Amino acid sequence: MKANELLLDGFGRIHEIVTATLEDIDPDLLVRRVADQANPIAWLVWHLSRGEDAQVAPAAGVEQVWTSQGFAGRFGLSLPVQDTGYGHTSDQVDAVQATPELLLAYYDAVHRQTVGFLESLSDEELDRVVDTRWKPPVTLGVRLVSILADCLQHAGQAAYVKGAVTATG
Repeated sequence: MKANELLLDGFGRIHEIVTATLEDIDPDLLVRRVADQANPIAWLVWHLSRGEDAQVAPAAGVEQVWTSQGFAGRFGLSLPVQDTGYGHTSDQVDAVQATPELLLAYYDAVHRQTVGFLESLSDEELDRVVDTRWKPPVTLGVRLVSILADCLQHAGQAAYVKGAVTATG
């Protein structure tokens, strides 16, 4: 198995979790928190989508789906266009509201762009340095695994929140 096939499988698992989490969900539950400072599903899915988009697009040498396909305007958030949710306050988390259909449309578009990029990668390309601000410098392979891990965590959190808020009504 090639490295890009492993990455495709991993990113495919994120897609499966996000799709299952948003499937048949009451839209009111998207903004429910399981605790005062816990993140709701809408923010988690938006944030993982923004994170994947903002990190994979530059590595692939393409524009982010957020801007290239008009999702920044469709979401209509009062946040800077480059915002990915990192370091958000509770009020900023609450400001991220969207329908399950819009959240899924954005993640689907990000996923398609990621898959297209991953399908074209060779094992040798994964050694390309993409960030020299770290010691040692970050390679494309390391960056992709980092994105994969972060997005899987947030997808799992969103699935957990769905179970918790669905159970409590």
